[in-house]
Amino acid sequence: MTQLPGLLTGTSQLLDEAIRKDFPILDRQVHDGKKLVYLDNAATSQKPRQVLDALSGYYEQYNANVHRGVHVLAEEATALYEGARDKVAAFINAPSRDEVIFTKNASESLNLVANMLGWADEPYRVDHETEIVITEMEHHSNIVPWQLLAQRTGAKLKWFGLTDDGRLDLSNIDEIITEKTKIVSFVLVSNILGTVNPVEAIVRRAQEVGALVCIDASQAAPHMPLDVQALQADFVAFTGHKMCGPTGIGVLWGRQELLEDLPPFLGGGEMIETVSMHSSTYAPAPHKFEAGTPPIAQAVGLGAAIDYLSAIGMDRILAHEHALTEYAVKRFAEVPGLRIIGPTTAEDRGAAISFTLGDIHPHDVGQVLDEQGIAVRVGHHCARPVCLRYGIPATTRASFYLYSTPTEIDALVDGLEHVRNFFG
Repeated sequence: MTQLPGLLTGTSQLLDEAIRKDFPILDRQVHDGKKLVYLDNAATSQKPRQVLDALSGYYEQYNANVHRGVHVLAEEATALYEGARDKVAAFINAPSRDEVIFTKNASESLNLVANMLGWADEPYRVDHETEIVITEMEHHSNIVPWQLLAQRTGAKLKWFGLTDDGRLDLSNIDEIITEKTKIVSFVLVSNILGTVNPVEAIVRRAQEVGALVCIDASQAAPHMPLDVQALQADFVAFTGHKMCGPTGIGVLWGRQELLEDLPPFLGGGEMIETVSMHSSTYAPAPHKFEAGTPPIAQAVGLGAAIDYLSAIGMDRILAHEHALTEYAVKRFAEVPGLRIIGPTTAEDRGAAISFTLGDIHPHDVGQVLDEQGIAVRVGHHCARPVCLRYGIPATTRASFYLYSTPTEIDALVDGLEHVRNFFG
């Protein structure tokens, strides 16, 4: 086993393994007594006891619909729900809590932005004379909404390609982002390549031509400090279930003046100011974009997850994962036939590593690893254009989080050797 100085011989970069005790599921055994090795965190993270207690506590003590109710349960539920909004705003350094919109996931957040721009008046409207810019490394959630918008409006869809080492090719940035560009939407950290993208260069060019910027931070918010003001974007989307929170809760942050000017995405209760049989007027943001009964318990759970992550410290989580990623890259180099798809060093990359193993199909790799209790993700990871770019059908992806350990990486490497032996 590779000895990585400063990691295994001196573990100051790593979080205390006692953190694992907060996650009950990590004690599970699978397949007749094999210890669970969970390395599928880019798909969904596990939940600490503190979040599970917040969810059950809400339903046991406070369950009621929010806003408008005057009885004690409604008032308490509303305070918890809006308190979660305050926590999100502080977590991402939003200038105002009213810029935080709760959705059911990042996909809905991105669809919300795309639809608003399709229905908007000038100067924000996307139409047949304008362009939309994305990248080749996007999750399908940041491709399909823009394709649909382009099909509806006649706008031209353009994208940045990828270099051979899994980075964005910005060599033609002035030709991709032009005076016709209305929106540039890109991922902060790739869910398949692990690449951390150069936000500043893209945002600077977008601002030069007056384009809006939307950032998918789903793989960033769980792993590193997220400051929407420093990003200088117009919209930032992320999801709760990848950051120790429940499923069914996402966030869209948007600049206040944009949220005031843009039309609502969904119509219904709560998002209105007045309604007659002839017309309606809308509530101010964020409620204008939260039609119907919101994901109340899920928001409370997300608030508890933010409390948990903040108590540990996002800088500490980032350092821990960087050390693990550096170690994993070193260990993967020892596996014959293993090819990392994406950056092959820990520099400017997140804690998800996708790879192929010789000519063994990733689905077979994942199944044999599962038999050993090792949970990884296989497939195109909702980023099929990346697989097409690199000429592969799919990848195996191992992804780490604050509770992951070097021992689990060692188990994965041993498991890959077993895969190789199994297939001869």
